[in-house]
Amino acid sequence: MSNRRQFLKRIPIVAAAGAIGMAGLARAANPMVAETDPQAAALGYKADTAKVDQAKYPKHTPDQHCGNCALYQGGTAAQGGCPLFAGKDVANKGWCSAWAKKA
Repeated sequence: MSNRRQFLKRIPIVAAAGAIGMAGLARAANPMVAETDPQAAALGYKADTAKVDQAKYPKHTPDQHCGNCALYQGGTAAQGGCPLFAGKDVANKGWCSAWAKKA
């Protein structure tokens, strides 16, 4: 009977660990968007905001980056999703011309 109790006590722990592991796997599945991707190129995406062409994008400022854009879905992570690049991640320190200040 004690084996059954031990087993029943471990079920929530094992289930939680499995869910956490699966979430990590799902998150790691998205590739980074390439600067040469047609959509990225059309929006002037750069993986490093410091490399943005100021002459071509005069409204860009060095403090603008994906991490503080309203569209960025990665929180504080180094990379995260963006609805403009479905299925691909952008760099937190990246930038594109669709940048909009996070509220």
